[in-house]
Amino acid sequence: MRIPLRALVTFFVVIFVPAVLAPGLCAQNDKPAASEKRHGTSHLRIEVTGGDNNKPVADASVYLRFPKEKKVELDLKTNQEGVTRSPEIPQGKILIQIVAPGWKTYGEYHDVTESEQNIQIHLLKPTTRWYGDSSQNQ
Repeated sequence: MRIPLRALVTFFVVIFVPAVLAPGLCAQNDKPAASEKRHGTSHLRIEVTGGDNNKPVADASVYLRFPKEKKVELDLKTNQEGVTRSPEIPQGKILIQIVAPGWKTYGEYHDVTESEQNIQIHLLKPTTRWYGDSSQNQ
């Protein structure tokens, strides 16, 4: 029994070509289109001031935490002008926490929606005195 060449070619095209191309086609369909992309990336400029005079807070520790990625955190420091800049981060909701000696600790969620975003944060003096504070005894 001899199988015609035309039948073999048709069989090959019908069976093997879809099997070879299917994984590539499925992978293309799984990727969102550029217009459907939910979140881009952003660079933040965070300016930290404090007190009644809005003076810059230098050497403040700035922590960026991402609720969707629980194990990811960025630790930054402000410069002498009270400014720090982030590397590229995912857009969305982030927690910004700031710790600086002599200032009340700050922590709030911010929505990052722009590719370049400036966030101004004003720190307050602490309202309570600690027992070990040496300035109380004077």
